[in-house]
Amino acid sequence: MTEYLEILRLAGLGINHSKIAVGVGCSRQTVISVLKKAGQKSISYAEAKSMPEKELAAAINEGGFERARYRVPDFEHIHKELGKSGVTLSLLWIEYCEECKRTGEMPYQSTQFNKHYREYAMRTGATMHIERKPGESMEVDWAGGSVGVWDEATGTDLEAFVFVCVLSYSGYTYAEACWTMRMDDWLAAHVHAYEFFGGVARLLIPDNLKTGVDKNTRAETLVNKTYMEMADHYGAAVLPARIYRPNDKPGVEGAVKGVKTWILAAIRNEVFTSLFDLNAAIKVKIDEYNAKSFQKMPGSRLSRYLDEKPLLLPLPRRQYERSEWMVAKVQKDYHVKCGEKYYSVPFAYIGCTVNIRATRDMVEIFHEGQRICSHQRNATGKYVTEKDHMPIGHRKHCEWSGDRFRAWAGKIGPSTLRCIEYFLSSAKVEQQAYKTCNALLHLSDQYSPVRLENASTLALSFSPRPSYKAVSGILKAEKDLGVRKRLPEERMRDEDAEKHGFIRGAEYYGKKDGDESDE
Repeated sequence: MTEYLEILRLAGLGINHSKIAVGVGCSRQTVISVLKKAGQKSISYAEAKSMPEKELAAAINEGGFERARYRVPDFEHIHKELGKSGVTLSLLWIEYCEECKRTGEMPYQSTQFNKHYREYAMRTGATMHIERKPGESMEVDWAGGSVGVWDEATGTDLEAFVFVCVLSYSGYTYAEACWTMRMDDWLAAHVHAYEFFGGVARLLIPDNLKTGVDKNTRAETLVNKTYMEMADHYGAAVLPARIYRPNDKPGVEGAVKGVKTWILAAIRNEVFTSLFDLNAAIKVKIDEYNAKSFQKMPGSRLSRYLDEKPLLLPLPRRQYERSEWMVAKVQKDYHVKCGEKYYSVPFAYIGCTVNIRATRDMVEIFHEGQRICSHQRNATGKYVTEKDHMPIGHRKHCEWSGDRFRAWAGKIGPSTLRCIEYFLSSAKVEQQAYKTCNALLHLSDQYSPVRLENASTLALSFSPRPSYKAVSGILKAEKDLGVRKRLPEERMRDEDAEKHGFIRGAEYYGKKDGDESDE
């Protein structure tokens, strides 16, 4: 508390404000304020000396210079509120400040608020048991040991391993037997668990097994890429338990004990001849286990789950499908190998190293984290090529076909079409004639479709086996300019002559049609 009487005494002795502040142990501004308010209320040292200390403080400033008194938060209420979904210490501190403002009391700053709560928690042991929030986390683990499945073919027991998953808040439990603890079974069990719960918890807490975590040290945590992809698909974040810290996942540790006692031990005398039969028996027992009443609290895992279910994230529309990741280098033919097939990428990535994500139905290709293309998984054929991935020259070449050249020539004229038909039919393999057909038809760009048609007509009049050289020579020499467009009957006569060969007419012998012989 500020020593008001001493300030008044020293000021009466004529000591300056700075020295009074040092002597009393307060700021110079406080000394000035006290003397100013005392002067306004006409309180002298002689008068103040006869007043009690608290009365003097009230007379000067109604306690305004007393040490601030802070409102002590209700930490028991705060601890209960922290158990609710989405509630944090920061939110509770803001609500505490608003309450102090309404009552006119002084609130703690956030650092002091958090410090006092931690002290309360340590003093009362409130944080020794962490109350999980509804829909917040899901814990997973293997039960340990194995269950026997009778194989009639070999007359021996096959080992099956039990996957256990639990919602941390409600304790609602799922269990499933799998043939292995490898990645395929591990991921499939997660998918089945999400479907069983009908929703997704925001945090996924696994143990440090290799199918879930690649590396977990004090400095960094590396989650298995495939496992992370599965969690991302469902909108969950993977938060592995610390090494040798089973208390980080107490829910599943307890669930494993419950599964061993109330499920696996209960069916120990039954004989199962398939994994399907074993899981059917586990399903019956897990429903009974979830419906069992708690011993030390009201309700059951099922009743708490029904309260928790609305707070779970919704399931995605499509079930997760496992993918394989590969690294490949784009070859000179702008394809990458995936399994036994080759898939194209844009030709600009030739020589680059890319990542390939392959599922049962799709192949996606990534470069530096960006997807550059995707293909449907190829069931037949060895190469899958998108035309847009080709250089322009390759793209045009792939567009060549006999029907395309015929359609193009038909638009120019019948003589040009006859030349194209001859080129295509005379080659041993049709594709051998594509280059010649393309060159001939492009003469229409250089000269004009009309001139190309006339040149083709003239070339056919010279020989029924025209050549590109003959047609282009006629155009260069401009011999086609004197060719008139033939009438349909003339074309029919020429075609008929081709069928029967060249026959010399009466004019060749100097006679007219209808003249009789001299003989």
